[in-house]
Amino acid sequence: MANDENSSEDVNDAEETSKASDVVETVKDAAEDVLETVTEAVEDAVETAEDAGESAVAKIMAIKESSPQLFFGGIGAIVLVVLGMTMMGGGGSNKTTSPAVRNVNISVGQTYALKGVNTTDSSATVRLVAVPGSIAAYDDTVEEGKEASTCKRMPQGTKVKILQEQSAFQATFVEVEILAAGKCQGRKGWVVSHNIAN
Repeated sequence: MANDENSSEDVNDAEETSKASDVVETVKDAAEDVLETVTEAVEDAVETAEDAGESAVAKIMAIKESSPQLFFGGIGAIVLVVLGMTMMGGGGSNKTTSPAVRNVNISVGQTYALKGVNTTDSSATVRLVAVPGSIAAYDDTVEEGKEASTCKRMPQGTKVKILQEQSAFQATFVEVEILAAGKCQGRKGWVVSHNIAN
């Protein structure tokens, strides 16, 4: 009986192998048919494009032969149009606008508070500078002394009085006098106007 089972399994294996071979052959035939169809379509497209290009060139050359003034006049007109478009720059407006950063109307002599607009940290300080538009790229505590340096970095919410307003580097700066009680009271410095709040 064992021989009958083995021969039955061999027959099943042979049938499965035969079916797999048939499937592989069917897939190969389908792939070859698709490849042949695509190749023919691409060749037809290339021939059509070549015929169109040759036809256009032939027509242009015929115009050149029959009417050279029209041919060269057309080329000159195309050159003038391209040159005109280049010189005009597209005709768009070159004016750039910047967003309105400051939401407070500042008046000289009025009292405001310092606010760091570039931070969400409530303990951040606002930098006061000696000259509008300047920034300190070095540690100035040695030159100005410790007390003067601490008065250059004021906490947000510090009350200040606006002394004057000046534009520098496409920004508006205001000179402020510190009103808060303490060692910095009466000190002056410049700050960007968008760091001023009501």
